[in-house]
Parts: sequence; C-alpha cells; structure tokens
Amino acid sequence: MKKIVIATNNEKKLNEIETILGDLNIQVIPQSHFKIGESEEPFNTFIENALIKARYASEKTGLPAIADDSGLCVDILGGKPGIYSARFSGSPKSDENNNLKLLEVLKDKNKRKAHYYCAIVFIESPSDPRPIIAEGIWQGEILEIPRGKNGFGYDSLFLDYKTDLSAAELSAEIKNKISHRGQALQKIKQKLKIIYGQ
Repeated sequence: MKKIVIATNNEKKLNEIETILGDLNIQVIPQSHFKIGESEEPFNTFIENALIKARYASEKTGLPAIADDSGLCVDILGGKPGIYSARFSGSPKSDENNNLKLLEVLKDKNKRKAHYYCAIVFIESPSDPRPIIAEGIWQGEILEIPRGKNGFGYDSLFLDYKTDLSAAELSAEIKNKISHRGQALQKIKQKLKIIYGQ
C-alpha cells in the first residue's frame, strides 16, 4: 500500500481528505505523525502556498505528499480574506474571531456574494517538476447570523446556493460532494487512480 503524507495539522480538514480518498489503495498519513511543524505560506496565491506545503512535507518525510490551500473569498471585499482566511482576525488562529470580524466588516453591506476556493497539489517527491494541481470553487453568500453546528472555519456563515443551507448545516457526506475541497479532491483522486493503477 502506497503511503502519502497529508500536509496539514487541521484535524477536520484531514478527516475530509481521508474520507474522500479512503477507498483508494493508499495510506494517508498526517504530517503531525512525523512531528513536523507547518511550512511557511509566503505567497499570494493558493496554488503556490499549496505547492510549498506539499514540497515541505515531502522533503521532511521522504514520501509523496498532498497539500491543500483554501479560503473564503468575498466579492465586495475584493476577494478577502482569501489566502489569509485562517488568520483574518490575527494570531493566534481562531475560527470564532474570524467569523466575528467577517460579520463586522460586512454589517452594512447588502451584496454578500462569496465563494470558497481550494487548490490541492500532489507531488511524488520534493523536487517533482510535474505536480498535479486541482482546483475547486463553491459559490454562495455570507449570512448575517451563523447557522448550523457542523464544519469549521466560516461554514456557519457560508450559505450554499444549491441547498439553501449553510455549510455548517450540511451533513459531512453532502458537504464532501459539493464543497470546494470535495471538488478538488475528486479530481486528485482520479489522477491517483491512474498513477497507482486502480
């Protein structure tokens, strides 16, 4: 069974990745298993940050790596919080504080269209010159008050247009089918099936 390191220390994100890739003949191992910290994310794009995270995890472990970089982009805020989604309210990272800040900056705004964006990268080795990159976009808008108890990040504020439910009101099964990360992971999954002959 092929081992692949997942370049995240976010348990909820890891659960989503493990669930979607679970029926492949691979063993996904979180980078925390190897006691390595998070890499820096110095770039201004999701794809570049996902790639540096994957290269870092692969270099530290000697394994192929999968990394994602994702965030919430609000149209009227020019795409913010974007790559700074996890640290929108500053350090230390706090979903609750990020949500409060988002509601504050949008309190007088009528146009609340937004989307979640995800870039996922797979590399065979740290210097792999041909990374596999997949993207996913989930359209919706920002609610005025939180709804739901599931999910993480901005999920309780993100209204999915198709279901008219917040991301935090969706079951994990439905969220994994329609979310930005679910979309990108399904694309990566198809590539992994070809690479590993499944």
